[in-house]
Amino acid sequence: MTVDASHPSTGPVRSSSAHGARPTSAGPSHPPHPDAKDWRRTLTRNVWLTDLLVLVVVVFGTQIFWFGFDDRGVVTRSEDISNAVPYWVFSTGLIIMWMWALAFADTRTMRMVGVGNTEYLQVAAASFRLFGILAIIAFLLRVDVARGYLLIALPAGVLLLEASRWGWRQFLVRRRAGGTYTARALLVGSRSSVTQIARELDRHPSAGYRVVAACVPASNGTKPPELGVPVIRDVDAIGTALEEFDADTVIVTGTDDLPPDRVKRISWSLVAGRQHLVLAPSIIDIAGPRIHTRPVAGLPLIHVEVPHLSRGQLFVKRSLDLVSSLLALVILSPLLLLLALLVAVSSPGPVLYAQERVGLRGRRFRMYKFRSMVDGADALAATLRDRQDAGNDVLFKMHDDPRVTRIGRFLRRHSLDELPQLLNVIGGSMSLVGPRPPLAREVDLYDAHVHRRFLVKPGITGLWQVSGRSTLSWEDSVRLDLSYVENWSLVGDLVILGKTTRAVVQPGDTAA
Repeated sequence: MTVDASHPSTGPVRSSSAHGARPTSAGPSHPPHPDAKDWRRTLTRNVWLTDLLVLVVVVFGTQIFWFGFDDRGVVTRSEDISNAVPYWVFSTGLIIMWMWALAFADTRTMRMVGVGNTEYLQVAAASFRLFGILAIIAFLLRVDVARGYLLIALPAGVLLLEASRWGWRQFLVRRRAGGTYTARALLVGSRSSVTQIARELDRHPSAGYRVVAACVPASNGTKPPELGVPVIRDVDAIGTALEEFDADTVIVTGTDDLPPDRVKRISWSLVAGRQHLVLAPSIIDIAGPRIHTRPVAGLPLIHVEVPHLSRGQLFVKRSLDLVSSLLALVILSPLLLLLALLVAVSSPGPVLYAQERVGLRGRRFRMYKFRSMVDGADALAATLRDRQDAGNDVLFKMHDDPRVTRIGRFLRRHSLDELPQLLNVIGGSMSLVGPRPPLAREVDLYDAHVHRRFLVKPGITGLWQVSGRSTLSWEDSVRLDLSYVENWSLVGDLVILGKTTRAVVQPGDTAA
């Protein structure tokens, strides 16, 4: 087996002539992951306990709230017999069935805990299915259960379960940022695919994969990638490498350089329940409902749908935009009047600033903002190009732009200058959430694939705003906008709106 040291910290690595022999290193040994053996079991057990605690509090709390401490029962009526089951017994059974429903939906497995929207949807779906089944059984068996009791227990239970799962997700994000509670991954594939997947996993530590080694077959004759981790060149030594680097997950990033049936044999060599196999397709930034795995003649084919919003989705998104914008205008009208007054008295010029932007299907529209710069600021932009210290190659920004007024700096930091765009949303040229609305001169610099951002309306906020704003490179800005277009969902919009609200109240260093 051949092992390449691709990072100085790995130390010089001697290659072993024995095929599949255990690699040795003259440098520091690879210490075992501090919680590699038990963190999955500990986490799933703790999630189980918090689920149980939430359901006990919700179900028994609802019973006490609705009935007090009266000894009432669920009545089952037949032609001649009427029997009552105490609500304490019924509530206990409901808790047990609810726990089973969550287990049957795999909401507590490691491929579900901490993944975000998918986990929340599964928890809600399992809960609603359970209550739907109970309602059907109660109807068929003519069981009288207090409707108020059920109508309170279901939404309260779902909300608290989701809050509990959100708390565990935040726990995982913090731990994974520190390098713990992660799967130790060994990447297998071509040089380019291994490099790409390693870069994406490093960019998203919350995904829970830490790359500790890689296998790039020597048969392709290419130089091993610079990953900062040891790189082996012998596919037959993967099993030995898993032990050497204390890895518990094999991620196959590409199969072009692997022998036939090699992936199947890798899966056979893994220890069930302790080691895991992940197949990473070469396509990235596409997830959710657009991806469907369908076995055909023994082949696990992945179907990827072309991004397209149905009429129903368009109706839902437009309804959310219209209702939310109208409510926001009514609620925020005193604030809007105050901000307009401050802009007017802070510097000469109009209160609103209108600028032509490019929107849905490349159509141009006038976007409105509170003026945050001196009047005639656009004419001064060319003279400041050589002083740009923020933004990127396409988007011009400066940390201390001399054109920005004193009140404008405050408006920009808290994104309050964007509020007049609610008028654009009501008018239909923009959406609450979407890609950033670009200038025409910026569109002239776009590569062909970037024009896919015009498949949806531009937004007041979006992934670009809650993920870095002015600190993003142009490539990252494009990637986030296209990721939003490719994977739109109503839940995703609501999450972005929630993060935007938090960013407005507590702007970070990325605000500009």
